[in-house]
Amino acid sequence: ILRAFNPWYGVQFFLEHGARGFVILGSVVLAITGAEALYADMGHFGKRPIRLAFFVAVLPALVLNYLGQGALILRDPAAAANPFYALAPRWFLYPLIGIAASAAIVASQALISGAFSLTQQAVQLGYVPRVTIIHTSKREAGQIYIPEVNVALMVGSLALVLSFKSAGALAAAYGIAVTGTMVITTMLFAVIARGRWRWPLWQVTALTAAFLVVDGAFFSANVVKIAAGGWVPVALALLLFTLMTTWKSGRQLLDRLLRQGALPIELLLEDIGRRGVHRVPGTAVFLTSTSQGAPVVLMHHLKHNHVLHAEVILLSVRSAEVPEIDDAKRVCVEPLGHGFHRVVATYGFMETPSVPALLERARGFGISAAPMSTSYFLGRERLLPSGSSGLARWRKAIFVLMSRNARSATEFFGIPPNRVVELGAQIEF
Repeated sequence: ILRAFNPWYGVQFFLEHGARGFVILGSVVLAITGAEALYADMGHFGKRPIRLAFFVAVLPALVLNYLGQGALILRDPAAAANPFYALAPRWFLYPLIGIAASAAIVASQALISGAFSLTQQAVQLGYVPRVTIIHTSKREAGQIYIPEVNVALMVGSLALVLSFKSAGALAAAYGIAVTGTMVITTMLFAVIARGRWRWPLWQVTALTAAFLVVDGAFFSANVVKIAAGGWVPVALALLLFTLMTTWKSGRQLLDRLLRQGALPIELLLEDIGRRGVHRVPGTAVFLTSTSQGAPVVLMHHLKHNHVLHAEVILLSVRSAEVPEIDDAKRVCVEPLGHGFHRVVATYGFMETPSVPALLERARGFGISAAPMSTSYFLGRERLLPSGSSGLARWRKAIFVLMSRNARSATEFFGIPPNRVVELGAQIEF
C-alpha cells in the first residue's frame, strides 16, 4: 500500500480509463472535504494553530487512515462497502460511531462559526440587513452568535437530510459546494495578492494557474453531478447572491435619494441663527447614513416640534473594508457652530459598533453628551416601490421585505431603548 505514494499510478489510471477516470475525481474530492473549513477556522484561531494542528495531527491521521483502508480493500475487496468501519474490530464499532459523530459535530461547529463571522462582515459591508449579533466573549471580539443564521442553518440542514435521505445522494451537492469554494478561494487569493499585497503579475498568474489546474479539475468532475443534486448549492448560491446584491443596490439607491433631499447644513444653521429656534437643555443625537447635509429626521423633528436641544450631534457610522480600525482613528468630530457637531465613526467589518461607546470617546473632543440627558432620534422609513428609479420592481419588493425584517437600529447600535425617539417618513424609490 505504501506504493500509493507513487504519482505514476494516478497518471496510469487516467491513461487507462480516460473520461471515466476524470469523472471519478468527483468522488475522490470527498476524501479531502473539511479542508474548506480551515478557511473558517483561520479567522478565529490564526495561522500558527491551524498549521500545527494540521501537520502534527490531522494530516498524519488522514494519511494513515486512508492507507489502512486501501490495504484492507487489497486484502478483502468485500470491505469496499464500508472500509472505514471495517477497519475496526466488531467490539469497537459503536465507540467508533460515537467518535465519527463527535468529529462531524466539531467540523460542523467550525463552519457554523464561519457562517456567523461572514454574516457579521456582510452586515458591516452593507450586503445583508442588520441581524442580532451576540458576543459570547468579553475578551475575543470574533466569538459571536447570530440566532437568525443558526435557525437558517438548522432548517436548511434538516431539509437537505429529509430530501436527500442518504449520504450518497448528498455527496453530489457536497462535492459541488466544496470544489466551488476552492475555485472561488483561489480567485480571491489572486485578487488579494495583486491588489493588496502588490505581488508581480507573473507571480500571481503562475501561482493562481497552478491552483486552478487542481481546483478546476475537481470542480469540472463534479459538474456532471448537477442533475443528481449538485443544483442545490448552485441554487442557494444564486439566491444568496440575488438577496445580497439587491440589498446593496437598494441601500445605495436609498442613500442617494436621502442625500438629494437633504438640506445643506450651512443653510440650516444660518436659518436657526436667524430665527432663534428655542433650545432646551440636553443632547440630541441624530443618526444618519450620510455625513453630508442635514438628516431628514432632524428636519422632521424641527418641523413638528419647533425646538432643538442645546447640543445637537449628527452621527454617521461608516464601515471600512478592513477587519479592524485603530482606536485613535475611530472617531472624527467636526464642530459646526450653534451647538452642532458632526461625528463620523469608522468600524472594520469584523467589529460591531456601539453608539454609547462612541459618544464616550467623543467627549474628549468637546462634546458633553451626558448619558441621562441624551436623546437619540432615529428615522423609520416607509418604503414605497412606486418611484422611477433604476431598480427593477421585483428587486424593490425584495428590498422592502428585507428592510421590514431587518433588526432595528436601536438594538444593533446598542442604544438605550428608553432614550430613543423614532420619526417616520415615506420614501418613493
